Amino acid sequence: MEIAVAGHICLDLIPAFEGREGVAQRLLEPGKLVEVGTALRATGGAVSNTGLALHRLGVPVSLLGKVGDDLFGEEILRLLNALDPRLADKMIVVGGETTSYTVVISPPGVDRTLLHCPGANDTFRYGDVDFESIAGAKIFHFGYPPIMKHFYWDGGLELRTLLKRAASAGMVTSLDMALPDPESVAGRADWRSVLERCASVVDFFMPSLEELLFMVDVEFFDQLSARHGDLLDAIDGHLLNRLAGQVLEWGGAVVGIKLGDKGLYLRTTGDRKRLKQLTGRLGLDAERWTGRELLAPCFEADVVGTTGSGDCTIAGFLAALVGEAAAKASPEAAITLATAVGACSVEQPDATSGVPAIDEVQARLDRGWPRLDRAISLDGWRPADESGIFSAGR
Repeated sequence: MEIAVAGHICLDLIPAFEGREGVAQRLLEPGKLVEVGTALRATGGAVSNTGLALHRLGVPVSLLGKVGDDLFGEEILRLLNALDPRLADKMIVVGGETTSYTVVISPPGVDRTLLHCPGANDTFRYGDVDFESIAGAKIFHFGYPPIMKHFYWDGGLELRTLLKRAASAGMVTSLDMALPDPESVAGRADWRSVLERCASVVDFFMPSLEELLFMVDVEFFDQLSARHGDLLDAIDGHLLNRLAGQVLEWGGAVVGIKLGDKGLYLRTTGDRKRLKQLTGRLGLDAERWTGRELLAPCFEADVVGTTGSGDCTIAGFLAALVGEAAAKASPEAAITLATAVGACSVEQPDATSGVPAIDEVQARLDRGWPRLDRAISLDGWRPADESGIFSAGR
């Protein structure tokens, strides 16, 4: 086992929209019947999306999610077992609890809408993670605390405890977020304080732009949301630098900001002592990872659905840091594989079935897979190498 993936898991129900152009404008209109195709059933959430993408890439992984003993829970376990019986070995099944599910509304050409029931994710606790069963893992990745009640309602204390325990067991820590409903209890939590409390025990922090902006500067988030239909239309290098810089000031080591179809931004700390905590454990070249600021545009893809693409992007990033790839893993290599795996994922309607083995991804890169044009203002940046990545510094 190289990576343990813990946190949120659910059953995704994904209606098909092929051949139904213009349906997005009529969705959820009162009194309307909108015809759709067969619903795909797939596991979803960070444990499934990131974990199964790693599995498909060929990285040995353990999944630690919590489900009930109901029909949806049985379906999640059946789907995991169908891929590999070992994937369900460490899943937590609790009698009498409701399994989380999400209805994914993802018409072609439109970002998805999610109707979500948190279910057993809201009872997931630090004590549910059996660290003895994942001893020896190099990376502990935890996903979606904003939709897991116990990891935000105490100001992030339980989240910090979990990540600190993983670090004390010798694992590099990785954290992904989700954007909570602003009107929910989670949406009204003091996320800035949560991040400030937890940043020093997070080695790789991989939120989306919307998530990070909402949590670091909610007032500015509201202002931009009021002026722009899509926050990604308002970003530039200065905003990305400011947001990532705040997390680094709180003690973070590496911040990756997912930018949808505009790519992946990466900034690393200049604190060599802090960075050595993770580079030493993974066998990375600390010099290559110190004080870096990069942006990788997305690769061209035939987009069918965007569900889980951010989670798969994280899987690609983490996969570059373990196994045979780790010895030569530069930040450029990591964000290249990350954006490549994310592009593969959107070529199927579910989160992970489009992700092939890592050798196939690399072969596609070696054939000269073109990137999309850079769509972000980056004053003073320059090409980092011949792969299409941009750098703000060395």
